[in-house]
Amino acid sequence: MEDHLLGWLRTLDEDRLGRILANRPDAIAAPWPRRLDTLAQRLGNGFAVMETLRGLPLPCLQLAETTLAMTRPTAETLARFVSMEPEDVTPWLEHLYDHALAWPDDDGVIHLAEGVTRWWSAPLGLGEPLEHYLNSWSISNDALHSLARALGLPAHGNKRRTIARVIESLSDLERIRALMRNAPDGTVPLLDRFAWEGPALDVDGGRFVSPGTPEKWCADHGLLFRPSWHVAEIPREVAICLRGPGYHPAYRPVAPEVAAIPVDPEEVDHLMTLAAPHVVERCAALLDNASKTPLPLLKTGGVGVREVRRVAKETGCDEDETRLLLEVCTVARLLAWDEPSGGMIPTERFDRWRLDEGSARLRVLLAAWWRMERSSLRKVDGKYGTVLGDDPAGSAIAQVRRAVISALAHLPSGTAFADRDSLMNNVHWHAPLIDQPLLRECAPAVLDEARLLGLLANNALTDLGRALAGLSAKAGDENDDAVPMVEHDPVLAEAATRALASVRRSALFGPDLTAVVTGPPSAELAALLDRTAERESRGAASVWRFTTESVRRALDHGYEADDLLDELAGVGTIPQPLEYLVRDTARRHGEVTVTTVGCVVQATDPALLAEIAAHRRLGRLGLRLLAPTVLVSTAPADRTLAALRDVGYSPVPVADTGEITIHRARPEEPANGKLILLPGGQVAELSEFPGIEELEAAPYMFAEPAPDPYEHARRLLSAGRPDDEKSGRTWAIIGRMATRLPTAQQSLLGFVVDRGVRAGITLTDGLTATISHGELKGGALDAWCEEAGDYLEFPLAEIVEVRGAY
Repeated sequence: MEDHLLGWLRTLDEDRLGRILANRPDAIAAPWPRRLDTLAQRLGNGFAVMETLRGLPLPCLQLAETTLAMTRPTAETLARFVSMEPEDVTPWLEHLYDHALAWPDDDGVIHLAEGVTRWWSAPLGLGEPLEHYLNSWSISNDALHSLARALGLPAHGNKRRTIARVIESLSDLERIRALMRNAPDGTVPLLDRFAWEGPALDVDGGRFVSPGTPEKWCADHGLLFRPSWHVAEIPREVAICLRGPGYHPAYRPVAPEVAAIPVDPEEVDHLMTLAAPHVVERCAALLDNASKTPLPLLKTGGVGVREVRRVAKETGCDEDETRLLLEVCTVARLLAWDEPSGGMIPTERFDRWRLDEGSARLRVLLAAWWRMERSSLRKVDGKYGTVLGDDPAGSAIAQVRRAVISALAHLPSGTAFADRDSLMNNVHWHAPLIDQPLLRECAPAVLDEARLLGLLANNALTDLGRALAGLSAKAGDENDDAVPMVEHDPVLAEAATRALASVRRSALFGPDLTAVVTGPPSAELAALLDRTAERESRGAASVWRFTTESVRRALDHGYEADDLLDELAGVGTIPQPLEYLVRDTARRHGEVTVTTVGCVVQATDPALLAEIAAHRRLGRLGLRLLAPTVLVSTAPADRTLAALRDVGYSPVPVADTGEITIHRARPEEPANGKLILLPGGQVAELSEFPGIEELEAAPYMFAEPAPDPYEHARRLLSAGRPDDEKSGRTWAIIGRMATRLPTAQQSLLGFVVDRGVRAGITLTDGLTATISHGELKGGALDAWCEEAGDYLEFPLAEIVEVRGAY
């Protein structure tokens, strides 16, 4: 199949080849191919073909399936079969050609990529072609001649000619009808059942060897074949004839319309500018809350409902917002499990995120939602799933999300969908391979989540939503730590900047001890007011009220009165009553102190306690004398007991009642049901994040960009064919030029050239590189260098070591 594809690629011009490369970014991903034969291998990769199929609309898949069911299909015969004019079929065939999933040969016969042929085991419910059965090893020449005589055909000639006659006869409806005039009773319903319900059905094997039965008659005349005793199949050509001339496969070249109504674009834009700042602000509040109180996890995995409600209450979010933002922050790597803390806490990336400008913070959250492989607001049997729990649907949920948003993007600006069913039908047309029950189940949740994130307002897609819809091919998956292709997309960046343009960074302080923000507050302003006052209302205007308790809370977190007033003065004019409240609360703050201790150590001998307090090896216990016979430790009682015994003392534990107690160790419980926190079954701790050190220096890691498709098409067409004679002498050239390498390493280097394998090399100057996809050019190896992200030339004589890289 690759040979057919390669032959077609060689006939293309730059424009068509450029379109193929633009539609198939997998084909020019690093290391990008340098010859058409390598490109053909990439384009024919089964996994890549299946992923490409997922992004095609319904007409392309219908034509591909119909083509599979035909013998030597052309554009004209295909159009006739689906009862359409050629101009209704040609645009979608061209779409398949532009994705290298199908191509015509010199005679106009359409060929399909091998990965496409594997997608449908029985296209249109039809079985294998007659040639498959007639060329089978189980059919002898005598059986083939007997079949030809039963059909009234000449039995002489070679096997190939006999097979051609049989196929021609059984592909003709009139001949089959004439043949069936002499068939036993019951033959017609038997064959009709196979033609419409087949191609393979369970049968009674004995009837195929009993004279006079319809089954034996059909088998003797090549209308049914039996691969096993109790299973029979009907050949493709026979089934098509029996379905009759009025049968035409389903073909829907036009997308079903979405019921739509006009909406005010200015109102949609206004709602976006309210929702987007709120998302950034609430995420910051949620993460601040987790930094103070780590989120514990259920033994079965995920965050429990009680914790979700607690966080919602403490941060001022509703429960739906909390569910969504917890999962978004985890996928964005702003929140993660930390073993010492015993819960979920903010990561180091959060510290960098909160210092970034608002637009960048919003894009990080949207990119995380765009690749998230769970649906926060999806209900199954009327119940939400566990927050951060494992979802078996996985990547299919991300596909549903992108398909729904992309379908909404096809609606004109200022238009909203009016009917969810019509929207689902349109989504199915654009993404027919998505599971229909899952689509119906997840779509309402996708729409609700999009509203919370400012992507949808009044059932119309906002500018943010439209910018995100154009990034489906760059979305990435949940396992990506960062997706710069989305987070740094210029269109999304512009939309995010506009969405946050209306945020307020100042407040109006009233003499009634209130602070009013007339518009969406910035995350920094909201965080300051949340720390120092009680929020009373949200919406177009948000109101906070200062109380003695709220000011005391701020002082408890380390504020001094002057520092607090200075920060508040930076966002508005401080009225006298508020200044009096802050200073009066600060004056009384700390009149009484409360100290937390781990345990109390008592003894009747003051000298002994003084000795213990001064012991150098007990410094980690944080021992302090409160009285001559009372010592307090910052460590719990069990650790303090163990430390005292390690240095030679003999303490005993005392219960709260003052009685001496003896503790016995309990058997350690098995750690079953360990939480699967991160996507793909990974359990992550803060210190285990890949690339944390690199991210500290560079917050975002950029992949090497692929070459321009049209420029690369020009290079491929000018590269010509590989020199087969030269490639056959790979080992001879390496053996003669790479004299510093032992024989085994020369062989490995040969595989880098002939098989494209990956290896590490070291040069005479100590330089090391990881290479693959090599070619020999004179005395040099021209290979892909992973460290450089490009093809480089390495002199063979300077390579001193080659080692496997896995």
